[in-house]
Amino acid sequence: MGLTPLLGRMMRRIIPIKYHSPLREAYLALASLKYLGNRVTCPYCNGHFRKFVPYPVPRRPNALCPRCGSAERHRLLWLYLRDKTSFFSDNLNVLDIGPSWCYSKKFRTLPNLNYISCDISSPLAMVLTDITYIPFSDNSFDCIICYHILDQIPDDRQAMRELFRILKPGAGAILQEPIPRNQKETVESLTITSPDEENVDSSGYVFGPGNHVRLYGQDYKDRLEEVGFMVKVDGYVRELPDDLIEKYGLDKNEDVYFCSKPRSKSY
Repeated sequence: MGLTPLLGRMMRRIIPIKYHSPLREAYLALASLKYLGNRVTCPYCNGHFRKFVPYPVPRRPNALCPRCGSAERHRLLWLYLRDKTSFFSDNLNVLDIGPSWCYSKKFRTLPNLNYISCDISSPLAMVLTDITYIPFSDNSFDCIICYHILDQIPDDRQAMRELFRILKPGAGAILQEPIPRNQKETVESLTITSPDEENVDSSGYVFGPGNHVRLYGQDYKDRLEEVGFMVKVDGYVRELPDDLIEKYGLDKNEDVYFCSKPRSKSY
């Protein structure tokens, strides 16, 4: 986490992917001792620390939980699911696209969830699949979580259509992307195929670390609505008092994109 982006990419090439999670877990166990304190709290793992761990690109001084590795967006997701949905109480068929190391293991253990995770290559995924062709039947899931994934998909509209197809009528999906509040329109370059191509410049990443092909703007909502979703842009985090936002290390400007599939006889 304190590694430079270049060194981090080199390490990922050298070390087989199956060892990434165990090494990350070992690193975090050591880091959590370094950051012991009571100033901030991770709502996911309930760890208490003097601060969160900085993240280098883009520079965020209070980003990662020293114990579980959750970033601001993961902690926001956990709180949103807890406070604004019935995720932890209802019996749900859940699909997690691009599962995150910090919460996928816990989601698997929740007795009310029939939890399935998928990704094109991640060792955390239970099903390996391309998000533009998802091998599940129409109207299969009560909840879909797709967190910071669509900006890596060249044909994002086809991926959105697939997510809409497999979601049950009346059900909801959280389709989250990092969207600057002052950016009106999406910018993209569909020629990027690897983390080392033109998405990196002298000042850092244009679209984000890795093989991101676009940076969404405020028109992201329009793209989701074009495929049929009803979209609520929820400023939930700004409903929280400032002291809790600081305590949980949240990004005050991040909206939650809660997308639902209309109830209709056509589905």
